[in-house]
Amino acid sequence: MGASVAERIAERLEAMPAGERRAAQVLVANYPLLGLKTVAEFSLQAGVSSPTILRFVSRLGFQNYPEFQSALQEELAAQLQSPLSRATDAAGERQDDGTPMVATTIDNIRETFRHLPQSQLQAVLTSLCNPKVRVFLLGGRFSDPIAAYLAAHLTVIRSNVVHLAGQESNWRDRLIDMGKQDIVLLFDIRRYQESLMRFAEKAHGRGAQIILFTDQWLSPIARFSQHVIAGRTAVPSTWDSSAALFVVAETLVAETTRRLGEDAARRIREMELLRQA
Repeated sequence: MGASVAERIAERLEAMPAGERRAAQVLVANYPLLGLKTVAEFSLQAGVSSPTILRFVSRLGFQNYPEFQSALQEELAAQLQSPLSRATDAAGERQDDGTPMVATTIDNIRETFRHLPQSQLQAVLTSLCNPKVRVFLLGGRFSDPIAAYLAAHLTVIRSNVVHLAGQESNWRDRLIDMGKQDIVLLFDIRRYQESLMRFAEKAHGRGAQIILFTDQWLSPIARFSQHVIAGRTAVPSTWDSSAALFVVAETLVAETTRRLGEDAARRIREMELLRQA
């Protein structure tokens, strides 16, 4: 699988002139539908000129605007696939030894980190290491296990970590506690969950910083997000794979623990003593 348009943007964003960067940010916030509009409509919504949009598309490696739109149309079709439709595709690729699944998963992890800007990763780590910041985590039906996994580890090395579990009404009740000093880590992969979208919008409205972990096709929550980390999830299976996003979570845990240093070690020691009591 070649790089998605979102991955190409992430790779090149820091090198873009201001106008093209503005076009990229507005596209990510309205991904992929804005890119399926005309050049004139895209430029109007982004607040830049039509030539800037065309230069932006060229910088992403496309020969022309129709080629750019064709790539987005293919992504949109993939984004809307159900497990049932993927089952048909996977049946033709299945081998008894499971090698394609393993190879694709390993490639997904490699490509996720190849397209992940270090500046974005560092910004997320800075927030996670700030003791004044409260950290809320939440995921969807199949992605919440990653949120729970990350929350369980962060709780051991720092305070003020909350995994929002249970029914949607329980999540909403926690909104009253959220503000500008908080970050919300949301995990959402295709087919994207409307309840997460509603929660993200409300948390964003209260000033919380949204950090989105999603797939290469980008959850609509991107429009409310300060940072977007996209992991590769497509594999030759009926189901998507969360392996790459789990490795991202483990990377965050390892590096946050290292940066917190003695503070994390002290908390772990105290927690172990309490467990023995």
